[in-house]
Amino acid sequence: MTKLEELIKDLCPNGVEYRNLSEVTLMKRGTAVTKNSITEGDIPVIAGGKTPAYYCADFNRDGETITVSGSGAYAGYVAYWNKPIFVSDAFSVKGKEDSLTKYVYYFLQSKQDEIYSKKKGGGIPHVHISDIASMLIPLPPLAVQREIVRILDSFTLLSAELTAELTARRKQYEFYRDKLLNLNLEIQNKKLGEIVNNISSGKNKERNSEGVYNVYGSTGVIGKCNDYVFDKDHILVARVGANAGYVHIATGQYDVSDNTLIIDLKNGNNLKFIFYVLQNRNLNQYAKGGGQPLITAGQLKDILVPVPPLDVQERIVNVLDNFDTICSDLGIGLPAEIEKRQQQYEYYRDKLLTFDLSPNTIYQTDRQTDRQTDRQTDRQTD
Repeated sequence: MTKLEELIKDLCPNGVEYRNLSEVTLMKRGTAVTKNSITEGDIPVIAGGKTPAYYCADFNRDGETITVSGSGAYAGYVAYWNKPIFVSDAFSVKGKEDSLTKYVYYFLQSKQDEIYSKKKGGGIPHVHISDIASMLIPLPPLAVQREIVRILDSFTLLSAELTAELTARRKQYEFYRDKLLNLNLEIQNKKLGEIVNNISSGKNKERNSEGVYNVYGSTGVIGKCNDYVFDKDHILVARVGANAGYVHIATGQYDVSDNTLIIDLKNGNNLKFIFYVLQNRNLNQYAKGGGQPLITAGQLKDILVPVPPLDVQERIVNVLDNFDTICSDLGIGLPAEIEKRQQQYEYYRDKLLTFDLSPNTIYQTDRQTDRQTDRQTDRQTD
């Protein structure tokens, strides 16, 4: 019998009481600020995204804090902090005397999809305190909560170590890629326009769910169509918008949308080699314009690229492909291990946070009581 099983047997043999989240935590709204209204510093400002919106000099939460993003595409995103932060377009959740903040965090994380589903609003969706205040959370004794947190922390630590190792390998890959593509040999540099047949824009606007051919857009496959235009591999470059300059490859039989440039290479060049060269060039730097940055075919044609003999191109591609596989393939190496550990973590997290229901649990089913709880929690401010 594990330590956790012993604790549950000794401390809660008749099951665990489920309580409303608002009863066992302190829930507070954030304070509205803008980037222009604060003093810049190193304190994360938590708003509507998965990462800090920016950084300021002041904080309004300290120590262990859970944040739930308030609005936007990631409204409802749950995060854990153990340092000073400034909660803005979000709200915070903190455990009270009978609930550990980290335990509550793991519970809310296990309910992430459910919290996302509570988004309301048209153009800009929101998640409010009242949307999760009445969620029922199992509340075992503190000793049981501590052991659950210890177990889940160990999974999180292992995943973090594996991710750090993968990040280091990717940096190593980028280092060798840059070395291999900055050739010190007597290699002729040519304008891209000299080694292509044409650089054109895609035209596809017809997409449907029943199509059999891929439609490529600025960052990959974006849909299906009934007819294909291309049946050979091409390098594609995002032409417009925030992704302008993103480089990828289209394969098979397909069509291409009108926000994407199509590079048709002349024979005698390795397509994957030129892809790696362009990827290394950070083409976004050539995008011009304010709201909608734009890259033109003319700009791409003027870019200088090294053109070593074909056999040299192929050897470099072989090395870089192997590096890329090691860093990215979810079927092998570290990516596979990280994926496996994440699945294990989610399985044990959900299992550890599922308890037999205590007969002492009281469900708040009366609508008037629910509305009163919602009003009380929404009135909580800094």
